[in-house]
Amino acid sequence: MNQRARREAEGRRGEALAAWYLRLTGWRILAQRLKTPRGEIDLIARRGRTVIFVEVKWRRSAALLDEAIDPYRLRRVAAATEAVAHRHARPGDIVRIDVLLLAPWRFPRHLENALAA
Repeated sequence: MNQRARREAEGRRGEALAAWYLRLTGWRILAQRLKTPRGEIDLIARRGRTVIFVEVKWRRSAALLDEAIDPYRLRRVAAATEAVAHRHARPGDIVRIDVLLLAPWRFPRHLENALAA
């Protein structure tokens, strides 16, 4: 398997783990790997009146997680969210962009409202 295919497989595995983590913490998954003209959203989930658009980052070591997300990636997720939020959020819902950071043998790190940070 070439390096690109391996990274793609690891990313898909990370997104599957992230979806399980969200389900276990009370979220209902609305969509996975949603492609828009402005970019891709890894996961969309709802819990009560809150809808989250989630960027998932998988790294081979926990030390690499701190550099996994940057303002450029967050802007792309925000642009993609703007394009599709109306399909998943109802009037009065709280809409936010979260990040889930995953690494082997580590508990997932959930950054809520990452765009505001």
